[in-house]
Amino acid sequence: MVRTMSFLRALTRTARMIRFAPGLSDGLVPDDAVLLDAPDERLGPALVAAAEGEYEGAAKLLATTRESAEWENRDRYVSRLAAFARNRDEWLAGWLSASPRDADALLVKAQLAVARAWESPARAERLREVGPLIDAAADAEPKDPVPWRIALDHARGTHATHTAFESLWERAIRRSSHHYGCHVAALQYLSAQWYGSHRECFDFAEEAAADALPGSLVRALPVRAAFAQLLTSEPTTSVQDDRIDAAADLAIALSADYAAGDPWPAEMRNLLTYVLVARGRWAEALEQFRLIGPYATSFPWTSVTDDPLGQFLRARDGVRIEVASTMPLRGRGRGARTRAHYS
Repeated sequence: MVRTMSFLRALTRTARMIRFAPGLSDGLVPDDAVLLDAPDERLGPALVAAAEGEYEGAAKLLATTRESAEWENRDRYVSRLAAFARNRDEWLAGWLSASPRDADALLVKAQLAVARAWESPARAERLREVGPLIDAAADAEPKDPVPWRIALDHARGTHATHTAFESLWERAIRRSSHHYGCHVAALQYLSAQWYGSHRECFDFAEEAAADALPGSLVRALPVRAAFAQLLTSEPTTSVQDDRIDAAADLAIALSADYAAGDPWPAEMRNLLTYVLVARGRWAEALEQFRLIGPYATSFPWTSVTDDPLGQFLRARDGVRIEVASTMPLRGRGRGARTRAHYS
């Protein structure tokens, strides 16, 4: 009898997936339209110019962010430009040759040096060697918090003490009290994977989120703490599960503040979806996939695979199937089936 019931449940689940899964693709962009780490309309032309060996586009873009104090955009653009320069840096070399004291060029140079040092087997030693480059970038534009975000990442890799890290943190938030990148850097330092604990990580994230401005990505900081918790193989307690779910709820509310298909919150939405999938919250995960649109991001999927785009698409398909498998086979019309997704 037990085998019969299990068999019938499996058949029912399969029937639900066959019947409902295709319809749940509504609102999801086709697989071949999904982009990985797509640049926005401002960064794209600068990357194209850099690919042709020209730095003027990047120089103009970063100068604009500095002059208008667009620190969040500046941080994103610097990280992306430095990532591009890891394999093609002739445009950056030309920029530094033409303007060796340019604050923007020095910032990209510092970010690139830190990224390369992180890849070295002698990470701490290499990072200490590039410390003066971060100092040069910070001195070139004293109001800019981005060099201090780089300094916080650098401190984590060089095994800085809590006292030394707190000193850097104070100088970072003095320049921009709600800067997202600096908060992420601090959260990583406080995580159990580095020099803190899950409790410290969550405490910091929840306090920062409570103090953040409406619409700020800092309000999604707890979901990054949840992600750090889920990355470990340790079983979670009921208290930790409640914290993870509360973090997801807060990030869902933040996601609702942005339009569907907006590239700005794409990484946050990808991260939120990862957490929702891990928690088995299938319908909510599917809604986030719809809101993400074509903007897949390497983080967080590279934490589990070397094929982040493939993992994104597999997770999306899996979520759609899970939602379909829970929908009733009888007594629902087409409209009711559509609403079931949001229930």
